[in-house]
Amino acid sequence: MEISMPPPQIYVEKTLAIIKPDIVDKEEEIQDIILRSGFTIVQRRKLHLSPEQCSNFYVEQYGKMFFPNLTAYMSSGPLVAMILARYKAISYWLELLGPNNSLVAKETHPDSLRAIYGTDDLRNALHGSNDFAAAEREIRFMFPEVIVEPIPIGQAAKDYLNLHIMPTLLEGLTELCKQKPADPLIWLADWLLKNNPNKPKLCHHPIVEEPY
Repeated sequence: MEISMPPPQIYVEKTLAIIKPDIVDKEEEIQDIILRSGFTIVQRRKLHLSPEQCSNFYVEQYGKMFFPNLTAYMSSGPLVAMILARYKAISYWLELLGPNNSLVAKETHPDSLRAIYGTDDLRNALHGSNDFAAAEREIRFMFPEVIVEPIPIGQAAKDYLNLHIMPTLLEGLTELCKQKPADPLIWLADWLLKNNPNKPKLCHHPIVEEPY
């Protein structure tokens, strides 16, 4: 009996890294460590979050004793968010970071980034996603327009197309037939841009981008 194998998928794991407000002046040397550790910096943003946005980002920590201090710390100044990619990016970045508490890191993992750049259990210098689900959520939070892999294939891809793509495309093609423009491809491209139901919505508290 012949066994059919699925086609190979090229997938490079991604994680979110944050250089926290108190060490943004160390960004250049931290990026150098990141690149020398085999990561690719896929995207990078320097931004200043409001306390409300920090609360939304750290929603899983809500209700804990340190939560108010955490949101105050993370909104105290600009931070740098990066999407990092490499084989086993999530686990390897966490390994580079070391323990969450910088005081513990200095004792047990003195060469880790939090031991080198962190101050204490709150001001621990850098953030990394804990697992794939967290990475996906956090990347979407900081980079709303980024497509997070793995991209669906097979039936999942068909379901996605039928639900999110085909209704808008059929509406555009119907309108194209009615309008009969001189250049149908350009007209359809413009129409899809204007009528894209998935384009990001403006929020009431926009994230403030800092200059490079």
